Amino acid sequence: MMFSRKLLWVTLALLFTVVVLAACGTDEEPQEEQQDPQEEDQEDQEQAEGTEDDAGVVNIYTSRHYDVDDDIYNDFTEETGIEVNIINGSADELIERMNREGDASEADLFFTADAGRLHRAKEQDLLQAIESDIIEENVPENLRDVDSEWVGLTKRARIIAYHQDRVDPEELSTYEALTEAEWEDRVLIRSSENIYNQSLLASFIELNGREEAKDWAQGIVDNLARTPQGGDRDQAKAIAAGEGDVAIMNTYYLGGMLNSADEEEVKVAEELGVFFPNQETTGTHVNISGIGLAKNSPNPDNAIQLIEYLTDIDVQETFAGANYEYPVNPDVEPADVLQEWGEFEEQDLNLSILGENNGEAVRIFNEVGWQ
Repeated sequence: MMFSRKLLWVTLALLFTVVVLAACGTDEEPQEEQQDPQEEDQEDQEQAEGTEDDAGVVNIYTSRHYDVDDDIYNDFTEETGIEVNIINGSADELIERMNREGDASEADLFFTADAGRLHRAKEQDLLQAIESDIIEENVPENLRDVDSEWVGLTKRARIIAYHQDRVDPEELSTYEALTEAEWEDRVLIRSSENIYNQSLLASFIELNGREEAKDWAQGIVDNLARTPQGGDRDQAKAIAAGEGDVAIMNTYYLGGMLNSADEEEVKVAEELGVFFPNQETTGTHVNISGIGLAKNSPNPDNAIQLIEYLTDIDVQETFAGANYEYPVNPDVEPADVLQEWGEFEEQDLNLSILGENNGEAVRIFNEVGWQ
């Protein structure tokens, strides 16, 4: 009897334990299979990479410093979700940086003024071909690199600015005519170290041959009103101050001065007229602000998408108009101030030649003593 009672108590205790364990088990999550720590790290890395790709980035190494550029990049980000990272510096500094960074460079795009500078980057094997039917449709062939490694985004013309009270535009005709005796001590232009002048002379080498290009450079040196100094705005101010009567300068500088917040700049610009030289011969020299696709671009698809965006009709109207540059897209009208200056014939050149002839242009400048 005693044994039976003890057995009964043991049985009840066992049943109680089972019930308690069962009740506890209903509140617990099933135990997950243990994951190898190395596999877990790899999964986290893949998730992080996926997040970055979804967000999208494009890195621009640029020597431009205009507010309108930043506004357009912001619009691009809002439209596409692709973040635009801007790295500023001079063109030469950025080229040096891309060389130094090598395969590890984060540069997707190199954006600068003048085809000659873009050619420097190409010559140092820092760019790669851009493949896009949209870009080819939006930008004429002569404003694109012959190997498609860069593309023009805006144009500027290198014109003859003259004082409207001291020069009759009927006296003006060509760049070459400024070397004639009547213009002695009247011509203003910046240093031969300036890439705009190097590209201008490079175009003459292509169109007229080396000897005629050298004769032109020598003739300008002989007719200089002063030793070359300052930028294009300084040439305009020197005309207004009576130091010279004509200057070779880029249109967008004069457009900017006419619309400047500085009243003195506006006053200077209003004294000047704009003449497009060589309309009966080889045409007026034009150059570009342009952009190249970096050879080691980590985000080439995003980079090309941004170039396509910048060549679109609506963006070109804003992009070119804000800086008084000419649009590269032929379906876009120039800003009003540029239209007031009238239409003109451009040099019939692929602008790649400006870079290819740069070295010869520099040698000629040195030979004739153009400071």
